[in-house]
Amino acid sequence: MEKEFTQYLITNNLSKNTIDSYLFTMRHFSKSFDLEHLTKKDLLRYKMYLIENYRPQTVNLRLRAINCYLESVHKEKLRLSTVKVQARSFLENVISEADYEYFKKKLKKYDEFWYFVVRFMAATGARVSELLQIKAEHVSMGYLDLYSKGGKVRRIYIPIKLQVEAKQWLEEIGITTGFIFLNRYGERFTTRGIAGQLKILAKKFGIDPKVVYPHSFRHRFAKNFLAKFNDISFLADLMGHESIETTRIYLRRTSTEQQEIVNKIIDW
Repeated sequence: MEKEFTQYLITNNLSKNTIDSYLFTMRHFSKSFDLEHLTKKDLLRYKMYLIENYRPQTVNLRLRAINCYLESVHKEKLRLSTVKVQARSFLENVISEADYEYFKKKLKKYDEFWYFVVRFMAATGARVSELLQIKAEHVSMGYLDLYSKGGKVRRIYIPIKLQVEAKQWLEEIGITTGFIFLNRYGERFTTRGIAGQLKILAKKFGIDPKVVYPHSFRHRFAKNFLAKFNDISFLADLMGHESIETTRIYLRRTSTEQQEIVNKIIDW
């Protein structure tokens, strides 16, 4: 099962992270249910187990993996519907502009590598998995093209100020070609390695670790973009969102911003 499913996922141009996640789900599922004799009853039992033990976002991730497997074995009629995720009226745990600027300043003095990790995510809106695909050649060109399922192309632009700054940094550290976010062994960082080190650096500089994680800087990019150029359709393209509805979350204020407004205006 695993070999065939892996090949199916690769053929459909899914990312390594997605492939690993989907394979994990199917291994977990197969411990309790027979993949060769799947029934709707078994699938619904597994769905109920997920609902009782995981958050809705995780449940839906696992269900997407199950549905993808069903497609691969031509059993689409057994597909499971996803669960509704209750939308919040605010964004939570997003690094503030002040903390972002403070973090950048500290990292610039402490370790330029991590300064550019944060700068690239916040200035391009790249996911951490996409960040790790950036090469010196992309910095020179000013953009990176990513190809997704169905042959769609998403272009991640590297703004000119970051481009100039990054070129100087790469010249100083002697990288003229290839991937730029490498560990001390000359290999690309893992997404988990990036996330873990950011937490360590947040604590070092006195910033709440809850707001310092890779996707937080992608959120910061979106919030700052809309504040300066209010075009949500363009932002959806830059973020690589399939639906503009996903992008609308950035029209909401963060919980911290809501609290500040309430504290300021309510005096009764």
